[in-house]
Amino acid sequence: MAAAPRERSTFLGLLPWPERTAVAQALRTETVGGLVLLAAAVVALVWANTPWSGTYEEIRDFHFGIPALGLDLSVEHWTADGLLAVFFLVAGIELKRELVVGSLRTPATAALPVVAALCGMAVPAAVYAATATVGGGSLEGWAVPMATDIAFALAVLAVISTHLPSALRAFLLTLAIVDDLGAILVIAIFFTSDLNFAALGGAVGGLVVFYVLQRYRVRGWWWYVPLGLTIWALMYNGGVHATVAGVAMGLLLRTTRDEDEDASPAERTSHLLHPVSAGVAVPLFALFAAGVGFSVSSLAEVFTQPEPLGVVLGLVVGKTVGIFAGTYLAARFTRARLNPDLAWADVFALAVLAGIGFTVALLIGELAFPDPADAEYIKAAVLLGSLIAAAVATLLIKRRNGIYRRLWEEETRDEDADGIPDIYQQTNPGRGSVTGDS
Repeated sequence: MAAAPRERSTFLGLLPWPERTAVAQALRTETVGGLVLLAAAVVALVWANTPWSGTYEEIRDFHFGIPALGLDLSVEHWTADGLLAVFFLVAGIELKRELVVGSLRTPATAALPVVAALCGMAVPAAVYAATATVGGGSLEGWAVPMATDIAFALAVLAVISTHLPSALRAFLLTLAIVDDLGAILVIAIFFTSDLNFAALGGAVGGLVVFYVLQRYRVRGWWWYVPLGLTIWALMYNGGVHATVAGVAMGLLLRTTRDEDEDASPAERTSHLLHPVSAGVAVPLFALFAAGVGFSVSSLAEVFTQPEPLGVVLGLVVGKTVGIFAGTYLAARFTRARLNPDLAWADVFALAVLAGIGFTVALLIGELAFPDPADAEYIKAAVLLGSLIAAAVATLLIKRRNGIYRRLWEEETRDEDADGIPDIYQQTNPGRGSVTGDS
C-alpha cells in the first residue's frame, strides 16, 4: 500500500496567536526606535555637513573613562562598544526566544528562515568580494553588507504607512535576528585585536557564574548588573569586541517561566531594556557613527572605488538575490506552500527591504577599516546602499499595499471586542500558519 503524500506546510500564513502577540510587541518597540534612529541619522548627517562640523568631531572624539581599567574611550567608542552591548543583549534574548518558543524551535520551522538568512549573508559577502577583487581593492570589508537593520526597515514601513501582514513582518524579524547572530560571530572571530587570555578567562568565568545564578533561580538586579558590567569590561580588555558579551548574556537568560513567575527573566529584561536599546543606545550610536561629510567628489568615490561600491552592491543586489533565492529554494525543497493570499513578488519586496543595513553594517565598517579616511567612504556607502534599498522597497511594497490592507483588516477585525481577532476564533481560519501548520 502506497504511503500517503506528505501534507504541505504553509509559508507566510497566519501566525499562531501567542507568536503574533510576541512579535507585535517586539516590532512595536523596534518601529518607534527606528523612527528615533532615522531622526538621529539625519541629525548626524546635517551636523557633519554644516559649518559646525568641527564641534561634531570634537564631541565624537572626546575621551573619558577609567584609564586604570583600560576604559579610556572616545564618545564614539563608548556608543559602539558600550551602548551597542545593550542592543546585542536584547538581540541575544530575541534569538533565545525564537530558539525556545518561536519559529526557530524545530528544524522544520527553522529551515526556511535560517536558509534565507544565511543566503542573505553569504551572497552580499560574495558580491563585495567579487567587486573588490575585480577593482583591485581590499577584501577587508566583506562582512559590511551582511546584516539587516530591523529598526531602520520598520521605520521605513512606518513612514510609508504600509499594512504589511504580521507573517511578513515576523519573517523580516527572524531574518534580522539570524543576521545579528551571524554578525556577532563574524565580529568575534574575524575582528579581534591582540587577545588577553587572562581577561578573556575572567569574562568566561563571569559568564559561568551568570549561568549558575540563572540555573539556581537567583533573583535581584544587584547580582546581575555588577556582574554584567564586569563581564563586559573583561571582554573588552580581552581583545574581543565587547558586544559579544551582550549576546552571550542574552542567550544565557532563562526564557521559560516557573509556576510562581508572571514573566521569565528574559522577558523581564527585554521589557526593561528593549526601549533603552531601540530608543537610546542605537540612536546615539547612529548619531556619532553616521556623521559623514558629503560632497560631489566623495559621492563619486563611493561609485568608483571598489570597496564602497562593493558595499552598495552587496546591500542592494546581494541581499535581494540572496534572501529571495534562498527563500524560494528552501520552500521548494521543504515542500512549503506559499500563502495563496500572497505572491513571490511580496517575498522579493521583503528581500529588497532587507538590504537596509545600518547599525551593524556601520559597526563592522569601523572595525574593518580602522583608518578614518577609509571608514568615511564605507559609511557613505552603507548610507547610500540602505537609502537605495529603502527607496526600491517602498515602490514595490506600495504597489501591493491594497492587498496588504485587506489581509491586515482580516487579521485585526474584532467585532465582539474581546481583544482577540475574530480570525483566531474560527474553526478553520483557512490561511495556514507560519509555524508549519496547514
